[in-house]
Amino acid sequence: MGATGSKLEKALGDHFPEGERYFGLENFGNTCYCNSVLQALYFCVPFRDQLLEYYANNKSPGDAEENLLTCLAELFSQIGSQKKKTGVIAPKRFVQRVKKQNELFRGYAHQDAHEFLNFLLNELVDIVEKEHQAAKDPLGTSPPDKIANGVKSSQANGVKKEPLVTWVHENFQGILTNETRCLRCETVTARDETFLDLSLDIEQNSSITSCLKNFSSTETLNAEDKFFCDKCCSLQEAQKRMKIKKTPQILVIHLKRFKYMEQLGRYKKLSYRVVFPLELKLNNTVENSDSEYSLFAVVVHVGSGPNHGHYVSLVKSHNHWLFFDDENVEMVDESAVQTSFGSAQEYSSNTDHGYILFYERATINGLIKSV
Repeated sequence: MGATGSKLEKALGDHFPEGERYFGLENFGNTCYCNSVLQALYFCVPFRDQLLEYYANNKSPGDAEENLLTCLAELFSQIGSQKKKTGVIAPKRFVQRVKKQNELFRGYAHQDAHEFLNFLLNELVDIVEKEHQAAKDPLGTSPPDKIANGVKSSQANGVKKEPLVTWVHENFQGILTNETRCLRCETVTARDETFLDLSLDIEQNSSITSCLKNFSSTETLNAEDKFFCDKCCSLQEAQKRMKIKKTPQILVIHLKRFKYMEQLGRYKKLSYRVVFPLELKLNNTVENSDSEYSLFAVVVHVGSGPNHGHYVSLVKSHNHWLFFDDENVEMVDESAVQTSFGSAQEYSSNTDHGYILFYERATINGLIKSV
């Protein structure tokens, strides 16, 4: 990092705790999608702490099998144990593991940061669940949990077992309720499903709050889309809506900036201006909740199209904002977040657009505010 590193070190001054580290990540040929997400996750402090605790408890001399979780934990530990406050680290082992694990990320083509985040979190959950199962049943004599409609469930003597909630779930998992109300008999059918991030459709000159309201808006099912009501035993007109039933500790919001345009026969990037506040209240968009969240990271897509461009991240650490662009790290003003809201006009010279937002539930004196 050289002169840039010493400049950042000077800028950091006494604003940050002694143990905190701010390291750029080397790019291995279009791996900015990976680096930007890693920076956001590193500064997701509850997740980082639990990952490092996992690493400390599971470090064993060479006999442990390497996987994505051990590689990520080792990388975070490597960053945290550096003597200097700033510098550059090469996440080579982690990137190699990602490519080995998923052929989608093997080439040097432009990849999607949201697809990578989704893959990573689900892979971490799978690894922790398998380790939990192995610890419970070291000889592998129990049958694996049955999977129905992508949801794990198991029966023991006819009693349904609750699915395992891992420390990854504790950070990122929320619950959605899919409600359908028959307009003939008024019966409401509700089905719960879990999520690790929310993908929201976006509109020009809108806000995260309005996007969340649209996400939970009521849709009428009629004509060819009628709903089969079990009580009426026939197809009926119905109203359907999706609600957030339980909010997560870390709320990850993915803005759907890449849309398939049939007339063009390809995907197009939507540069719409979508305002996302530093403090987000969910009282108008989630029933029975007055949850408050604070923005702590933004993965930004830079460029005009979906198949090329670049990813960077803006991260809040100890009330200061930093800009991470692969190897380069610099302190920035809070107003830098606003430059990634998007463009009010279709064509703009600014192509930096917020793509994945990371919010943490607000706390007062260390206590989580109402859920």
